[in-house]
Amino acid sequence: MYFYFITFTSLIDRVINIIHQKRYTMKTTYDVRYASSPNDVKTYDTEKLRNEFLIDSLMKPDAIHFVYTHYDRYMAGSAVPTTTSLKLETVDALKSEFFLERRELGIINVGDQGTVTVDGTDYVLDHKEALYVGQGNKDVVFKSTSKDKPAKFYLNSAPAHKAFPTKKIGADDVEVIELGAPETANARTLRKYIVNSVVDVCQLQMGMTTLKPGSSWNTMPAHVHDRRMEVYFYFEIPEDQAVCHFMGQPQETRHIWMANNQAVISPPWSIHSGSGTSSYTFIWGMSGENLDYGDMDHCKINELR
Repeated sequence: MYFYFITFTSLIDRVINIIHQKRYTMKTTYDVRYASSPNDVKTYDTEKLRNEFLIDSLMKPDAIHFVYTHYDRYMAGSAVPTTTSLKLETVDALKSEFFLERRELGIINVGDQGTVTVDGTDYVLDHKEALYVGQGNKDVVFKSTSKDKPAKFYLNSAPAHKAFPTKKIGADDVEVIELGAPETANARTLRKYIVNSVVDVCQLQMGMTTLKPGSSWNTMPAHVHDRRMEVYFYFEIPEDQAVCHFMGQPQETRHIWMANNQAVISPPWSIHSGSGTSSYTFIWGMSGENLDYGDMDHCKINELR
C-alpha cells in the first residue's frame, strides 16, 4: 500500500509539473562578448567594431536573449512574450542554479502593458515603467496583457553582493533632470529609474533620456568614467532613420550607425554619445566601481578627435 501511494503521489507531481510547464516557455539564450583593449580597437574596421560592441539581437518575439559582456560581467537583453509567457532561466556562463542567485535585474517596459511575476508576486508594468528585482529571487516570468500588442521588456543585469527588495518604479517615482539647450542641439530630459536615490541597489543603474524637438545630440559634451561601464539601448527610431553612436577614447573616436531596438556596449575607457537623423529615445544602463552618478570625466568638445 505504501508503494502504491508513493507511485500515485509521484504521478500527481509529474502531472502538476507538466501543467505548470505549459503556462510558460523557457527560451533564454545568450551570446558572450569579451573585453577589448583600446589599443586593439584603434585597428578595428567597421565590421569588427560592430561585431564586438553592437547588440542587434534584441526584441525577438517569444524569446529571452542576453549579451553577456566581460565588462563588469554586465548583461543586456530583452524578453518579448506574445503567445505565451516566458520564464527567465539561468545560462551556462553564470554557473548558477538560477539566474538571480548572484545577480540583480533591472527591467524597463518599452512596449505595451505586461506583467512580471517575481516569486509569485505580480508587477504590472505599463509603457516606460520599470522594475528592480533583487538578488535571490528564483522565479521570474514575463507575460503580455495582449498578444497583439505585446510588452517589450528591456533587461539589464549585474553581479550583486546583497539582496535588496523588488520594487516597481512608475512614472511618478523617477528623478527628472533637464539637460542641454536648443542652441547646442542637445536639449533633453533625463529620467533616473534604477539609481540608489530611488531604489536600493548593489551596482546596477538604469535610466532613460528623451531628446526634445529640434535636438539631436545626447550626452554631449561627452565624458568617460573609468569606474563604470555602460550600455546604450536606442529605440523609438523611425524605420528609415538612424542614430550615429560615437565611442572610443576621446582622441581616437569611432562611430557605429544604430537602428531601432539596438544597443551598444561602452567600455570604461570610451566616450558614449550619439546624434540622430530624427527623434529617438535611449536607455542607459551601467555598473562598476561606485554608485555616484556624477562620477564622470568630461571631454572638451574642441579636443575630441
